Amino acid sequence: MKRPHRIGIALGSGSARGWAHIGVLRALAREGIEPTIISGCSIGAFVGAVAAAGDVEKLAVWVESLGWQRVVGLMDMGLRGGLIKGDRLISFFERQFVDRDFTALPHQFGCVATDLHSGHEIWLREGSVSAAVRASIALPGLIAPVWQDGRLLVDGALVNPVPVSLARAMGADLVIAVELNSDVVGWAWRNRPPAGQGGTNGDAHWSRKLLSRFGRNGNGSAPLNPAATDETAVAELPSMLSVMQDSISIMSVRIARSRMAGEPADVLISPRLAQLGLMDYHRGAEAIAEGEAAVEVALPAIRRALEQR
Repeated sequence: MKRPHRIGIALGSGSARGWAHIGVLRALAREGIEPTIISGCSIGAFVGAVAAAGDVEKLAVWVESLGWQRVVGLMDMGLRGGLIKGDRLISFFERQFVDRDFTALPHQFGCVATDLHSGHEIWLREGSVSAAVRASIALPGLIAPVWQDGRLLVDGALVNPVPVSLARAMGADLVIAVELNSDVVGWAWRNRPPAGQGGTNGDAHWSRKLLSRFGRNGNGSAPLNPAATDETAVAELPSMLSVMQDSISIMSVRIARSRMAGEPADVLISPRLAQLGLMDYHRGAEAIAEGEAAVEVALPAIRRALEQR
């Protein structure tokens, strides 16, 4: 008798766009395709850990109920290592979703972080799941890095944004990769309103929200001038988070393409998420719907890959 496929899924980085992973997992489950090996990076680690624990629908309910006030409530501001300490978020994660050892998960799970001192890729597969997720989501500049086993760890997207290699190493026969940034690069500039017309993106809004918590302006040197928050006054320059978002997106796309050229997935799923900003966690329903739609497009390729194994 032929051995059943060990299906793995590699959930990529992408900040708020990562809620699309929920839609991908939900749509795959409807088709009877349930990965038993899950690797994740950054937000992919967050969603992947919950999926490995069997709580995707519980996460979906929470994400779809998020408003921006609740998102802000999960942010504990700090000045050392990043704008956000991350303790409040991971404490919530432990209470509501995953607070256990890797060995206690129903499905195999691993996530990726980066050693800030050596630049090495670190695979986290032992010990506390929540501690591993906390390291993997430590986006440089935004969320503070963490010490683990004598290493200072930051977001795994610096080295392996879509960890196909980790899923293979964990024993997957067939790997489905979910890449969140394929249509992002340049989107904000192509869709930016002309100067003086008052448009703004979500990340300009979040930049002001975050910086106002410190009573600082964009360079951290003086109190915010209320007039400076008017879009017409800043029309010629993008927000701090927009710059971060575009820079990280370019980096992630380039690294992911390079890594997957040498370590290809069997199927690549690419939700269309460019309209979502770095901090648009309150737009979860939209991201989830895009994830589900992307699976519909990829289903023929998934079925072919399964038949060929």
